[in-house]
Amino acid sequence: MAPKFRDLKRYCDKNGWVLIRDTDHWYYEKVLSNGIVLKTKVSHAVQKEIPRFLWIKILKHQLKITEQEFWDSL
Repeated sequence: MAPKFRDLKRYCDKNGWVLIRDTDHWYYEKVLSNGIVLKTKVSHAVQKEIPRFLWIKILKHQLKITEQEFWDSL
């Protein structure tokens, strides 16, 4: 199932990410217990699917979780 930007926003809102800016996108960050700061941005086009290549980068480099962990946390 391809995620939509609304799924990513819901994930951030539900899992301790803090909205730090709302301009052209929603910008979120999360500070982990070891002090590492994760950052991601979410398009306001919540009805659109996230392209696969972008989704893989978001999971690996921004959220630092697996796709299964993402869906399990929603």
